Amino acid sequence: MLEILDYAFMQRALLAAVLVGITAPAVGIYLVQRRQAIMGDGIGHVALTGVALGFLTGANPVWTAVAVAALGAILMELIRWYGKTRGDLALAMLFYGGMAGGVLLINLSPTGSNANLTTYLFGSITTVSPEDVVAISLLAAFVVLITLGLRRQLFAVCQDEEFARVTGLPVRTLNLLLAVTAAVTVTVAMRVVGLLLVSALMVVPVAAAQQATRGFAMTLALAIAIGVVVTLSGTVFSFYKNVPPGASIVVLAIGVFAVITALAAPLAKRRAQRAAEAEERCTLRDDVLV
Repeated sequence: MLEILDYAFMQRALLAAVLVGITAPAVGIYLVQRRQAIMGDGIGHVALTGVALGFLTGANPVWTAVAVAALGAILMELIRWYGKTRGDLALAMLFYGGMAGGVLLINLSPTGSNANLTTYLFGSITTVSPEDVVAISLLAAFVVLITLGLRRQLFAVCQDEEFARVTGLPVRTLNLLLAVTAAVTVTVAMRVVGLLLVSALMVVPVAAAQQATRGFAMTLALAIAIGVVVTLSGTVFSFYKNVPPGASIVVLAIGVFAVITALAAPLAKRRAQRAAEAEERCTLRDDVLV
């Protein structure tokens, strides 16, 4: 088992997996709270243009993907504010345009091909370079700083924007910051999970944690723990079985969700029964006192 650490590329892949396991649920919990679970999927489509732009210009695709994805996320947020009845159409054009732009630009690049895009669409443990690790580490630090440092403010905005606005919070600024943070998270995860599957890692660990915990802090902690476990396990599994890491990680995450849901359902039922019995005893006691 430990021979996996003899390979430098696997050391980099495992480090990237841990960072993805932390950052994806840390952002995903806010998106789930806002009922924007598929936002990561849309950003992933837009980030594909950034990846292709990196190949076309000779720059690091991670950084160009960050720039394009951040711009796309800001546009999504502006459309959400001002789009109203035509907002869904505008978002659809943004998503499809991002995908088409990526394919077009990669074929215009002298050094790129559709095969290069595949490693970003589905993840590839063998292509995480030292430069990628540096970029991913810096971006992950930014995500953790925002999602944990501003957790109270972000939670308030995601829970009830009107109430947050009344209390004096800069709601629009926080919304834009969350959108940019989600875009950064997508680019952090694209080397391990892939752009097409990153949204699942942002949502599924959070959904699993919600089945077993109560309260924001406990849900966030458990979601991050699940994220780290499934990303590491999926990366190791993909190394030994020669399968795409993104698919392995997402399947494991869904499996964890299924197990936690199966275990949590009887416990929730027993808690409900005990609560009903306690309420009935209180009612009987009140009747006797009367």
